Amino acid sequence: MKTPPDFTRKLIASFEEAAEEKVISKGQFLIKEGEVEKNLYFVTSGAIRVFYLSEFEEQTVRFGYEGSFINSLSSFIKGTPSEFYIQAIRKTTVKYISKEMLQTLVNRDSENLRQYIQLLETLVTQQIDREIDLLITSPVERLSRVLQRSPNLFQHVPLKYIASYLRMTPETLSRIRNS
Repeated sequence: MKTPPDFTRKLIASFEEAAEEKVISKGQFLIKEGEVEKNLYFVTSGAIRVFYLSEFEEQTVRFGYEGSFINSLSSFIKGTPSEFYIQAIRKTTVKYISKEMLQTLVNRDSENLRQYIQLLETLVTQQIDREIDLLITSPVERLSRVLQRSPNLFQHVPLKYIASYLRMTPETLSRIRNS
């Protein structure tokens, strides 16, 4: 495992020093559509999902499990109501810091700012990878791409949520995995 960048280590250290901890039960929400995201979460145990709710279905767009930073990013950055829900998919413990605390850390010095920008660039790249996944018509290739990025996904997340993320039925996902 490669060593995280210095800013990521500082960010994790700030969670250890100043973050509040919250335990959320399976099915409980960190944020719901329409609420403004004010925190950055670090998952210390369990698993959560980010999803969008249309009039037809829930569409899972992201997962967080031990060692993941997660929030409703667009809402957090712009201060606007979230379009997403963040929900525990099993009992989960998170530590969280406020946007203000994160900004204090980022603005402490120019190196923190530079590394924060790199972190945001990584998030943008991950989003682009996700968009490419959705454009690929082959379910087998979508699964392959996701497993290249997250080889332990099935150890953390139930099949039905992975299927939703991949835009296929749980039956199709099971069939692909078994073939």
